[in-house]
Order: sequence, then structure tokens, then C-alpha cells
Amino acid sequence: MANYETIQLEKGMYQAKNGFTAALESLDHSENYRGTPLEGLDAYQRQLKRFDIHVSGRGSDRVEKFFQTGSSAALFPEYVCRAVRQGIEQENVLPQIVATVTQIEGLDYRTITSTPSEDEKALKPVAEGAEIPQTVVRTQDHLVKLHKRGRMLVASYEAIRFQKLDLFTVTLRQIGAYIARAQMADAVEVLLHGDDGTDAAGEVSAAASGTLTYADLLSLWGALAPYRLDAILGGTAAVQDVLKLDECRDAQAGLNFQGTGQLIAPMGAQLLHVPDVPDGTLIGIDHTCALEMVQAGDVQVDADKLIDRQLERAAVSTITGFAKIFSGAVKVLKITA
Repeated sequence: MANYETIQLEKGMYQAKNGFTAALESLDHSENYRGTPLEGLDAYQRQLKRFDIHVSGRGSDRVEKFFQTGSSAALFPEYVCRAVRQGIEQENVLPQIVATVTQIEGLDYRTITSTPSEDEKALKPVAEGAEIPQTVVRTQDHLVKLHKRGRMLVASYEAIRFQKLDLFTVTLRQIGAYIARAQMADAVEVLLHGDDGTDAAGEVSAAASGTLTYADLLSLWGALAPYRLDAILGGTAAVQDVLKLDECRDAQAGLNFQGTGQLIAPMGAQLLHVPDVPDGTLIGIDHTCALEMVQAGDVQVDADKLIDRQLERAAVSTITGFAKIFSGAVKVLKITA
């Protein structure tokens, strides 16, 4: 029987293997609410309803509503996590360039790699009785570098207790946006130089004039073969150079960009504005096999401080790293020398 109104909440639930919400779900299964007015809510959202806490909309409550009881205060760190996660998702470009996301429980991780030769990529016919060509997959001889990215949330309870939760959510989403940008910078570094700093991406020759041409984009497209060019990353100036090309200024592309802000897709590749890409550089990738993202857990908060000290210097952070999978799936076009 559904028992969301009788669950005993405690801060120790944040130490559960899969997080606070998973711990709640194990005690209060969402499947028990099928066909009821609470269908569609997860275990955490049912707890917000239990304590009549509204975190968004015109009826948004004040921050102090979380601290009306000891049990409701235990919900506050998860609210912070979810708001920060919203900011990460809104700003995040990584899903458009990452082939796979690996969740790990420790801090030591070795990825796998494969660097097939041109002959191996060809997959030539095999004569009867002949040996089938091999593709060697091996474990890297170095660990993936994981970086802890986050912010210290410093505020006194007295300063924010009367602030509406939807306004406070905006601040927390910005923390998430900062984290997403830092992670993107890490990803660009790995694409350019490898996860150990010795696997630099292959460079494609550009026009000697130092001005981007459509022929340069064609060279980038051709250099990735047999991989598929499906994403192009560039800083502000480089993306502007692409948008200025006559071949990329047709009426339909212009209408899309002016009306929706959606960038063009040269040769079917998604053009991504990534300020962390060095000036005068475009990175072309096959996002289906170029980059692996490694995460040690989800968004992490100092739950004890958020509950007991009510926001006094609580850290919000993530631990992530990146590794190349197929080196040939990344090529760099240098527009300027």
C-alpha cells in the first residue's frame, strides 16, 4: 500500500548507493500509484506534496518552507541537486558530442581503445580457409583523469529564508551552467590532445590565405572518412566564419538561424558554438565513436551542511572525465597558422 505520508526521512538516505530519490523509491514504489492522482510523480515529488512545498510557479513557497520540520529539511539537498542538474542540462552540449557515458563508483578508471589501420578498416573479402583480419581492442595504459568541478554555496539562512524558491532555483541553475561549461572545456582538451596529453588529433590542411573557405570544410569532411562528420565545434569567431560562407547563407539556413537561433548544418554536420575551442580552430568529429564521458556519481552536495547549517558554506560538485575511443574520429582544421 502507498505510504509516502508515513516515510521517515533522514539525511543518511543521501549515502544510499544510487542517491536520495532511489532510496525513497525503494520505500515508496511509484508503480503503486498507477491510476491515482499521484501517477506521474516520483518518490521525491510525492514528498514535496506531503509537506505542501511548491518549488516553482506563481505559488512558489519561500525557502524557509523546507525547514518547517526536521523531516522536510531532509528534502532540501535533493532540491538543490535537481535545480543544479537543470542548469547542467540546459547549458549542456556534451550529449551532442559524447558517444557513451560510463558511471563508475571509484576514482580509478581505465578505458579501452582501438586504432585500426587503413587496411583493417577496409574489411576486405576473406578467402576460404584464410584467417579473418583482427581488430585489436586494448585497455589504455593510463588512468582517465577525473576532475572535480563545482561551486561553494555561501549564504546565511537569514539572508534567503524569505526568498521564493523559484528565484533561488535560478541561482542554482546558474551553478549548474558553470559546471557544464567547465566539463565542456575538459572535453575539448581531450579531443585536441587525448586523455593523456599524447594523442593529438590529426590536423587538416587549410587554405594558405588564413581565411576559411568552403573547400576547407570539404577537406575536413573528407579527412574523417571512413568516419562520418556529424558535428563541428568552434569558438565564436570560427563559427562566425562558417556562417559567413556563401554556401552557408542560403535563404532557408538564414531563416532558421534568425528565427530559432539554430545554427546551420554544413554537409549534415551539426555546428556547435563552443567558446573553449581555441581561436582559428574547428574540430570535426564523428560523435558516435569519438569520446567517452566518465562520471563518478551524479551531482553531489554537502547534505549535512544543507540540512543542519541551513546553507552555510555547502559545496555543490560533480566528478567527471573524458577519454578518446577512436582517435581517427577526430580531426582539427586550423583556419589560421
